Amino acid sequence: MAHPKNFDDDDPILAKVREVALAFPEAAEKVSHGRPCFFTKKIFCIYGAAVKGDEWVQHPQSILVLPDEDERHALLDDERGFVPAYWGPYGWIGIDLDAATDWDEIAELLEDSFRATAPKRAITTLDMGSGLT
Repeated sequence: MAHPKNFDDDDPILAKVREVALAFPEAAEKVSHGRPCFFTKKIFCIYGAAVKGDEWVQHPQSILVLPDEDERHALLDDERGFVPAYWGPYGWIGIDLDAATDWDEIAELLEDSFRATAPKRAITTLDMGSGLT
């Protein structure tokens, strides 16, 4: 059974996430479990998430990233940060996004997650300046 689509293609925040995520070398997008996922060989960003508790809490305009351990703790202390269902136990963190989002900060978080998951050749391309503009 296919998962229902959990996003709106016309979402301006998703459009900005796409712009940033797809600027990384070899980055592509696919829909998995009803959500846009950005990947090279492995996923480095997921758009939208939920938190499991007594009831599911949706975070439709958010990203999931895989930060380093120090950054992970800082993100959890941030009011925008949350531990997502399924991905949280593996070190992934969710960050809520809105109209006031600092996109330079988001680009840095996406780059860290990209570096943690991408093949060496893609990281080398990024380091040579052929990646983000």
